[in-house]
Amino acid sequence: MAATIATIAELGFRQASFARIAERAGLSSTRLISYHFDGKDELIGQAMSTIYGDLAAFMGQRVGAQSTPGAAVDAYIRSLAEYISEHRDEMRAATEIFLNFQPEGGTTAREVAIDVSAFSHLERLLTWGQEAGEFGEFNVRVAAMAIQRSLDGLPFLLEGDPEADLGTYAEELSALFNRAIAA
Repeated sequence: MAATIATIAELGFRQASFARIAERAGLSSTRLISYHFDGKDELIGQAMSTIYGDLAAFMGQRVGAQSTPGAAVDAYIRSLAEYISEHRDEMRAATEIFLNFQPEGGTTAREVAIDVSAFSHLERLLTWGQEAGEFGEFNVRVAAMAIQRSLDGLPFLLEGDPEADLGTYAEELSALFNRAIAA
């Protein structure tokens, strides 16, 4: 998977052929890839599963260690920004896949983008905060979407400004959203 992700990150989705991936992985033949994956769709799907599985584990440790809703939302924002900053190849590959991948009969990037279940974890944190009296009254879905979409833009920011300090962005986003959701 590492060779697939690195190839897509470096060359872009459209140029990441089995031949290029095999070359990067040091494989003598593309048949070794074909043996394990039933075509490019399955390979790309596994690459995305690898990236998002790693991201979920990274964030889950940090968010799960918090004992208050405010600290959990703060950890959510900061850990996602930290992951994006520290895993630029993975985020570049995920962005390339998201923007260019059209699986045969599968889920498109547009369908993923409008899938509201993607906000469910953040919605649960915000609901927890409201029920605990730590957060004010607001529409949880709107707040979750605003938080998530502001973070979703960070990989695009890095494409235009590779030197951007995502720690500073995380600090500002956390302060902004903490003010917005406070009781």
